[in-house]
Amino acid sequence: MTDDPEKDAARRHREKMEKRKAVQDAEVASKSIAQKGLLMVHTGPGKGKSTAAFGLALRALGHGWKIGVVQFGKGAWRTGEREMLEKLGQVAWHTLGEGFTWETQDRTRDEAAARRAWETACELMDDLAIRLLVLDELNIALRYDHLPLDEVIAKLGARRTDLHVVVTGRNAKPEMISAADLVTEMAQVKHHFSAGVKAQAGIEF
Repeated sequence: MTDDPEKDAARRHREKMEKRKAVQDAEVASKSIAQKGLLMVHTGPGKGKSTAAFGLALRALGHGWKIGVVQFGKGAWRTGEREMLEKLGQVAWHTLGEGFTWETQDRTRDEAAARRAWETACELMDDLAIRLLVLDELNIALRYDHLPLDEVIAKLGARRTDLHVVVTGRNAKPEMISAADLVTEMAQVKHHFSAGVKAQAGIEF
């Protein structure tokens, strides 16, 4: 304790941060797995699930990885993320949906589109050059039973050990959550769509 309040505050802060660093360093040192292909799931009703996945893809590209993207359900929109990632190269992008289920209104077509997308995903999982695979809206295909859940979970579980996979879409099945290494649930607090604002280029696509 000194007669200088600023010095006392600085000392207390330093001591607090030293203790915090010791705890953090011990936590990091306790981890023994240096590398592991992760299954990551972004789900929940909030906006940002696909956006987070494509942000991760951009990060991986920065490290020189080759990326695979398979979009389930979504139609052939030319989105900003697709335009940019394809310009950067090292991206195998497949948009294989025929639009949202309420637009197609044809379960047989939806199932066929989901099957094509899943077969492409399986091919990319077996491609040794791919380090990160984004399965965009796969959770939706599983929610509507367009694909056999057991088959999907088994294939994801049997993927090679150096492959990272990101699955997006709301209403992730409990089995998907159980199989995942990382699960993030996007919670919707407020959305401009509720106030009448339509989807905008650069924001929603």
